[in-house]
Formats: sequence, C-alpha cells, structure tokens
Amino acid sequence: MPPAQLIVTERRLRLGVMASGSGSNFEALVEACQTGRLGAEVELLIVNNPNAGALKRAERLGIQSQLLDHRLYGSRQELDQALVTRFQAAQVDLVVMAGWMRIVTETLIQAYPERLINIHPSLLPSFRGAKAIRQALEAGVKLTGCTAHLVELEVDTGPVLVQAAVPVLPGDSEASLSERIHRQEHRILPLAVQLAAERIGLLDQG
Repeated sequence: MPPAQLIVTERRLRLGVMASGSGSNFEALVEACQTGRLGAEVELLIVNNPNAGALKRAERLGIQSQLLDHRLYGSRQELDQALVTRFQAAQVDLVVMAGWMRIVTETLIQAYPERLINIHPSLLPSFRGAKAIRQALEAGVKLTGCTAHLVELEVDTGPVLVQAAVPVLPGDSEASLSERIHRQEHRILPLAVQLAAERIGLLDQG
C-alpha cells in the first residue's frame, strides 16, 4: 500500500455512506475529504440502527444523516430500494458500505454497478462473512488484515481495490486485533474510493 499522498482531482466526487455501528470508517472518510487527501465530499450518511454512534459523528462533522431502520421494512429489497431513493436524491457518485451490517441485494447493487464499495476486516477471500476477526484468531493465522472491494451479490466477493496486512501478535484478543485492523481500514478506504472512481472514469488524477 503506497504512502498517503495528496489526491488532486478536477471534480469532487459526491459520496453516500452506509453505517450500522460507531462510524469510525465514516469519520475517516470525511476527514480524508476535509483535509484534501481525497477529492470528494460525503453528501449523506444513512444508518439502519437508531443507536448507531455514526449518527453522533455525523452531527459533529456537519454531515447530513438519515435513519432507515431495517426493522420497519418488509424485505431486504424494500430497504435497499429506500437506500437507492435517498442516494439518488442526493446525487451521489459512489456509495460506501462503512460497517453496514446488513446483506445487500441486487436492488442496490444494480443501481450502483461498480460504484458500491465495502470494507471488510480480513484479507479476502479468507474469513468472509460475520466475525472475520474472531475467525482469524480461531484459525491461528499469523497474518490477517482488511480489504476494500467492489460489492457483488455473493457476500464479501467482488474485485479487490486495496488490501492492508496486519500481523496477529501473541496474546492478541479480538479487541486488540480489531483496533489495529481498524487503523488500517481508515487508511485504505479513501484510496479505495479514489481507485473505484478512476476505474470507471469518474475522475482523472491530476
């Protein structure tokens, strides 16, 4: 993974972000935009959990946010259609799943083909699905990490954009390993957004 560098673009990407939890990856993305490391703006955060810490981060950072509680929708497709409607209204170029703890459907994927990015706490294709960090510890591996990739219908598949490796240290707990992996997620996610945009010609690097 190359060192962080200033990303100069002719136009600023409009980003939508989906989060279910604390929102640390969301904040890292906003910070990359605000410091100029990524030529983009986060236009809208959507959460599916009314207790998501990401909502407080959005308020502090001045980012528009909306709650779409998944429990109020009859199916995954209905929730995803609501997401599409909100993001289209915000005219976003790319959508980032920054800790979205719901399986998405073709409704969202087809609305944003090659424009839907996920961050996952393992070196895919290893340890797909939920509790990837626990899976790595239970498998006894010496190296794990995180992956930013484009989303396809099968969970945690799709073209890899960026990966970062993280060593598993003796005595690591799920919490300690998670903390180090999250630091790398914060680092690679802005680069993944840039690469995804360049891949489909949304911007040219200056």
